[in-house]
Amino acid sequence: MTDPDTQRVVAAFQGPVSCRRDDGVSAGLTLVGSAADSPGETLILSLIGAAPRDLPGTLPEARVIALDGQRYRIESPPREWLLVARAWFAHRDVGTRFYRAVPPRPVPWKKRLFLGLVLLLAGGRLGRRMLRALRGR
Repeated sequence: MTDPDTQRVVAAFQGPVSCRRDDGVSAGLTLVGSAADSPGETLILSLIGAAPRDLPGTLPEARVIALDGQRYRIESPPREWLLVARAWFAHRDVGTRFYRAVPPRPVPWKKRLFLGLVLLLAGGRLGRRMLRALRGR
């Protein structure tokens, strides 16, 4: 048994978690789901190592805990799985929060008019010919 003081939570998910195996050259396991600490934010955890054979394709709730060395435990009550991984990488999709904080800039009306005219010309044979001539082809 491992010492509880040496364990740390690598990732905690809320809701369903997708489990994807990669049995290629760099065998690994990728867990994708909603982060428990930031609901609505997607958390992607990649573990570089052999995935447990009996791990299902989807887990209802999951936590990944680093044990000693390169050992990790995936907990999804009432089950848990142990695996050995050389490394792990966590990625968070913060696009929603970013675009909420930084709203897109409105397109100036002259640019909208120009692009609308170009699209209108590109819709017909004569217009495409004219656009090609303007480009120098």
